[in-house]
Amino acid sequence: MSSPPSEQSPLLPITNGTANGTHPTFIKRCSAVFKAEGEPSWLESYKFFLFGSYLNVLLLFVPLCATAHYSNWDAGLRFSFSFIAIVPLAKLLGEATEQMSFKLGQTLAGLLNASFGNAVEIIVGIAALLQDELIIVQNSMLGSILSNLLLVLGCSFLAAGTRFEESNFQVTAAQASSSLMTLACITLVIPAAYHSVKSTDLFSIGGSASESPIVPYIDNRIDLDPAGMNGLLIISRGTAILLLGVYIAYLYFQLKSHHYLFQAPETDAEPEIANMSVVSAGTALIIVTVVTSFCADYLVASIEEFAERYSIPKAFIGLILLPIVANAAEHVTSIWMAMKGQMELTIGICVGSSIQIATFVVPLLVIVGWISNHELTLFFANFETICFFVSVFLVNTLIQDGKSNYMEGLMLVTLYLVIGLAFWVS
Repeated sequence: MSSPPSEQSPLLPITNGTANGTHPTFIKRCSAVFKAEGEPSWLESYKFFLFGSYLNVLLLFVPLCATAHYSNWDAGLRFSFSFIAIVPLAKLLGEATEQMSFKLGQTLAGLLNASFGNAVEIIVGIAALLQDELIIVQNSMLGSILSNLLLVLGCSFLAAGTRFEESNFQVTAAQASSSLMTLACITLVIPAAYHSVKSTDLFSIGGSASESPIVPYIDNRIDLDPAGMNGLLIISRGTAILLLGVYIAYLYFQLKSHHYLFQAPETDAEPEIANMSVVSAGTALIIVTVVTSFCADYLVASIEEFAERYSIPKAFIGLILLPIVANAAEHVTSIWMAMKGQMELTIGICVGSSIQIATFVVPLLVIVGWISNHELTLFFANFETICFFVSVFLVNTLIQDGKSNYMEGLMLVTLYLVIGLAFWVS
């Protein structure tokens, strides 16, 4: 006599474990490939990614900037739409990177941040490089360094000063980071000194200024004699390779051998939980990077006409405007962390991002220019080199004691405004 069916007994016969012939274990294994157990689903991940911030409303400017570009609208509209569209895209790049970092661990997270932490700068730089806008490439890179060192760090010190009389941070880690920035600064001084010596030699050979074989410095391109230009390219490309090696060593120093120097003090705050699965965050990262590359291309294509029509110096656009939009997400995060008293994180964001640009992004662009036959060098005009040098000098002076206050923040912001004013009238 057969036993009565239990509540767990299926009403239909099962083939290979399910009614439709698909074993549930197989389904789970397939799902595990794309979503680990405990992670948010794809729907939950993208819902958070697209609707997690009011700033994402500005994504409406992404199709607008494409329409303006292909319809050849006014240069002001094309520049403005592309400029605004990059703001939420930069935020989404940072969000996707952060979500992946929760699951990948500290070392892989560091490598990921190295690759995508300054993704907008890399994309804008490559787009400008391929369009032969060398002045935009160099000024946007220098501008990103200056905005992080002066504007963002200064605003962070000011914000912390509204909550605390004095803020403390790990002085050894800060000094190690600032020393690497000093090295990067010196590597820009050497090509400038080489160019100055070669120019002097050629001037003395040529006689008067009118007879000199040197063509004036125009649009960050140098027309020296072939031997001088070849020497400058060798110095720049060799230095780029060495700086990339130093940056890899710095990653090991920061993430492995001396990681304890860069750790923020433990707090009672609950650990953050990932709102996206690793695969969905990685997919979103790739998609946003591609979209950003198109918007950056539209932005760079409109700069020439925009600058001429509205009488805005290209140096000001590259040094001030582009870095602000590219680093908008980092600016907000740094100031917010400073107001919470987490100055190690603030120093890491500001100085760390500047180190990434100086020792990773700039050398990378020089090598990309080498491969694509664009003669991008590490030679910056004397004025840009001096601005970089004095900025690094001031930051080193202010952070060497491991303390900060609102007055130091005011000094940094003031220097940034002075440099911005100088480039506006240049």
